[in-house]
Amino acid sequence: MIARASWVFNAAQVEGYDLDITDLPDQARFNPITRAEAFVRATGANVEEIGDEACFIPGTDKILMPERRRFIDTKKSTAAECFYSTMFHELTHWTGAKKRLNRDLSGRFGSEAYAVEELIAELGAAFLCADLGITLTPRQDHASYIRNWLRVLKTDKKAIFTAASKASEAANWLLERESQSLPWEVDAA
Repeated sequence: MIARASWVFNAAQVEGYDLDITDLPDQARFNPITRAEAFVRATGANVEEIGDEACFIPGTDKILMPERRRFIDTKKSTAAECFYSTMFHELTHWTGAKKRLNRDLSGRFGSEAYAVEELIAELGAAFLCADLGITLTPRQDHASYIRNWLRVLKTDKKAIFTAASKASEAANWLLERESQSLPWEVDAA
């Protein structure tokens, strides 16, 4: 076996290559959920819809979300519900910043701290979806987290209660931002 280094480029970085994005659904089919849109605006989070992955970047205090057209209907959820449940997961991470609820966001994938923060974010998203009447759809990336969640839950029998408490705190903090919005702010399109 021989190991070799190779330069790899994203297709979008190659000049003269036509990137075929016809497999993505038309944005016109995405029907925003009015309350969810107002809720996200009321949080004050800096959200940018770009690329194909969702994440919260603590260093820039920014949430990156895939373009809405990348979300598709499932048997149980609309494309919009899939989008907002992912958004709520990232918003729960966003609440952990030092200037908000001050959770430890420094863990790397596979670490116990990372697993706990992902569990908090997923529970927070579930709480927010329930409060806003949105069907929560399991995401493909859940499978990669489950092993880490199970390891934490097996070693610390109280971890689920701690995570649920932190998730509830995050959801309530976000919902408080919504309740503080003036009616004209919430209804603005």
